[in-house]
Amino acid sequence: MKIAISAESTIDLTKELLKEFDIHTIPFTFELNSKEYTDGDLTNPEMFEIVDKTGKLPKTASINVARYTDYFKSILDEGYDGIVHISLSSGISSTSSNAIIASREFENVKIVDSESLSTGIALLAIKGAKLAKEGKELNEIVNTLNETVSKVQASFILHNIKYLYKGGRCSLLALLSSTALNIRPQIIVDKGKMYPGDKYFGNYNRCVAKYCESTLKKFDNPDKSLAFVTYSSIDNREMAEICINALKEAGFERILETTAGSTIACHCGEMCIGILYIRK
Repeated sequence: MKIAISAESTIDLTKELLKEFDIHTIPFTFELNSKEYTDGDLTNPEMFEIVDKTGKLPKTASINVARYTDYFKSILDEGYDGIVHISLSSGISSTSSNAIIASREFENVKIVDSESLSTGIALLAIKGAKLAKEGKELNEIVNTLNETVSKVQASFILHNIKYLYKGGRCSLLALLSSTALNIRPQIIVDKGKMYPGDKYFGNYNRCVAKYCESTLKKFDNPDKSLAFVTYSSIDNREMAEICINALKEAGFERILETTAGSTIACHCGEMCIGILYIRK
């Protein structure tokens, strides 16, 4: 069987990596300053600049059922025998439920709720792509990915919580306290939702190093074949190299560096960075 692996643009992979792993994507759209954009139209620095000038965050919209239906049909029309679509967490967006509704129009389209975001989704999609290349059948791929969902370690460290405040996810008091104390919070994605993790204080690069150390210790026994370093933006290479070196020292064989798309980046703000991998 020829099985297509699919995800939304929130998979946060480059065009080159999407081509390498043969993964299909459907883009999110968002509205910013009264203009509509498709994920990828703006660079994150461009988006952050508009937000700073207007004081307003982008308005992201779930992909509707009709778009999913047309998208799935277009892939099947290419000659595929089935589709495994790995969706953005249902605990974060209604997109997953829309994909499920659309999939009911087809006998050979299956939805896997990633319970994750960004390259946490990518880890599942890449695993699915490898299974598809090995000739595994549709349901076998779905079952394997569903068993892997809970093993994905997806977490990030925030440079500041300004965007959390803009999005109504924290109070003004929390924002002022965090700024005054130079707090850099960790965000952990668990069972499909985002939760606060450890808090780090002071120089950001040192906090990034501590975040990597504590994350690798807490979420141990990783599958060392692949890990991601994903960020919303960086102001120096050292920030990314700290994460890359931590993963190298932990023994990861392949480390991929990616930039989050606008749909993800608009919720975490500038200089958010994370390491993501699958645990055994």
